[in-house]
Amino acid sequence: MSDPVNVRRRRLLGTSLAGLTLADFAFGGLAHAQPAGGMQGNTRTGNSVSFGPLKQINAGVLNVGYAEAGPKNGPVVILLHGWPYDIHSYVEVAPMLAASGYRVLVPYLRGYGSTRILSDDTPRNGQQAATAVDLVAFMDALKIGQAILGGYDWGARTANIVAALWPERVKGMVSVSGYLIGSQEANRKPLPPQAELQWWYQFYFATERGAQGYAANRDAFNKLIWQLASPKWNFDDATYERSAASFQNPDHVAVVISNYRWRLGLVQGEAKYDSLEQRLAASPAITVPTITLEGDANGAPHPAPAAYAKQFTGKYLHRDIDGGIGHNLPQEAPKEFAQAVLQVTHL
Repeated sequence: MSDPVNVRRRRLLGTSLAGLTLADFAFGGLAHAQPAGGMQGNTRTGNSVSFGPLKQINAGVLNVGYAEAGPKNGPVVILLHGWPYDIHSYVEVAPMLAASGYRVLVPYLRGYGSTRILSDDTPRNGQQAATAVDLVAFMDALKIGQAILGGYDWGARTANIVAALWPERVKGMVSVSGYLIGSQEANRKPLPPQAELQWWYQFYFATERGAQGYAANRDAFNKLIWQLASPKWNFDDATYERSAASFQNPDHVAVVISNYRWRLGLVQGEAKYDSLEQRLAASPAITVPTITLEGDANGAPHPAPAAYAKQFTGKYLHRDIDGGIGHNLPQEAPKEFAQAVLQVTHL
């Protein structure tokens, strides 16, 4: 970590930034404010807001579906969802950032929504390096040299990896639950019983019964995960169903099962990612400006902030978000997440 003077400076800066509002950032000169490009037909049905027509682009092994908001020439923010969620985690965050002059991109990860794996011969692989390479390919396809990254769950891990291995591509990062880079070797170490209990679904997915059960019951299964991971989030049926549509992707089940089996070392990843996984297994430090966030009611497995603070060796702040905020922090606390994105490059 940094020396005590720098740590103190960051804490003081964090205190002063915390007092600023989104309006301060939008109109106070910290962001290049200009008329937003809108949500491209952002619509509201009942109490549920949805993105308008999505875009598609070939990027690496994928054809990626993504939402876009804000001016084309604005600084780029890429927002990454987790499992079992989708791009609608950011349906309120995106217009806030667009109103501050940012070009906001929200892609479906492989196995979700309208993102498709292009070739039948490509493994339906969910290992951590694969989603990170997907993100770099997405940036390359859109000719984006550098972006602010934001994410939680799988999305935070993907952002962490890109920030660690390709820091020149990352202007700043907002990461829910901090540092999530792992390795098969680290995951071989057994956890205390209470911690193992929280990973019940990982052990379920390790079995053929679990794979078949998830395929047959993915909607009910993922709704249960939402309830367990965010016990104080009173989402309605329309909010869940809006995201649940993305789980009908033909590759969804295979990618999810691959992800959790790979973590336990039950399946091997693709050989082309071996060198990246070797680097990730060393828990590389993240040097880009970073704000980590944690909700006070996160019911999903997650590390304590003190356990990962040392992994961020650049400008860094951590912020706890109160108010019964669970695992899907961007959707449950959109203002706080958007404010962190606006702050991260001004640490």
